[in-house]
Amino acid sequence: MTLHIFNPEHDIALASGLDNFTAPHAGRQLRHDLGWLPALWAQKDDYILVDDADFAYRKASKHKPLSSCGRVTYECRQFLTWKPSESLRNIDRIEVWGWDSAIKSHLQRIGISEQLLPSHQQLEEIRLLSHRRTSARLLTSLCGTLKDLRLVGEAQECTSTEEIDAGIERWKTIVLKAPWSSSGRGIRFINEKKSASVEGWIRNLLSHQGSIMMEPYYNKVKDFGMEFMANGNGNISYLGLSLFHTANGAYQGNLLATEQRKRTEMSNYIPSETLDTVERTICQQLGSIIGNRHEGPFGIDMMVVGSDNADEGFLLHPCVEINLRRTMGHAALALTRLVNPNNDDDVMRVMRIVYEDNQYKLKIEKL
Repeated sequence: MTLHIFNPEHDIALASGLDNFTAPHAGRQLRHDLGWLPALWAQKDDYILVDDADFAYRKASKHKPLSSCGRVTYECRQFLTWKPSESLRNIDRIEVWGWDSAIKSHLQRIGISEQLLPSHQQLEEIRLLSHRRTSARLLTSLCGTLKDLRLVGEAQECTSTEEIDAGIERWKTIVLKAPWSSSGRGIRFINEKKSASVEGWIRNLLSHQGSIMMEPYYNKVKDFGMEFMANGNGNISYLGLSLFHTANGAYQGNLLATEQRKRTEMSNYIPSETLDTVERTICQQLGSIIGNRHEGPFGIDMMVVGSDNADEGFLLHPCVEINLRRTMGHAALALTRLVNPNNDDDVMRVMRIVYEDNQYKLKIEKL
């Protein structure tokens, strides 16, 4: 049996690199309120580790797609809490939202076998791969290989303020990103001149994380992504498109639709043939980069960019960020299969994460 865990604080824990990491309040609440989320993709007899089992059961059972297909039944007793349990002896596999030292430490404390947990070396490899330099490496490779496509994108790792100043002189408006960060955090926009607060932020990042990623500012028209699965031996498989909404860099919701319907939506911006080529090339190139250092789901954020010449149409930025973990896009793919089991192109919904009544909630809305 598999033990599933939703640890949305993963990106922040990864940045800290600490075993004894305490997530910010918002991260802890998100984990508590949506801890049942793995029920979307878990098998019926799998276990899900949550903060409050009764709360998780009530929240999951409210979602008709889950209750109607038998994914959530109280008799199954699939929700376990963070304490030693006889049920944990039945576990032979663990799937977390993302692996980091903190989640491993938590699992050790409740008696999970070391054989089921990644080693210190494996965790360090995952942390290094999750650095934004991996995204920059793939971006450079894609743009260099697919020169016939309308791709755009540059990224540079900076280890000094002088390199950042040179980027401002070159591009005028730049985007600085912390090597490890989450959901729009750790990002600063600079238009020709650094403020005193930004200069302090830069010095702090260089001191604690060793570098900063720098990119030119792009005229973003639309966010989207692609979801993948790494099998642990260098093979990458494509799972589907993720069409999502953001506000101030924070995730808001995903479109639930068939792959064909999502392709049709994207064809207003980018030809399907271009998406197909990028998808295949990512599977080929990223497989050699990741190798056997990561096994499991991951996603790549992309964006449609407006051209300086309106008559030339749109450009594709093929790798804004690699999320080396499960994403809300994967959750949306799983939920799509539940709300649309017949794969009907006319069935479209939106999955939203909202904060209301002092709780985070997942809502499914018709379009």
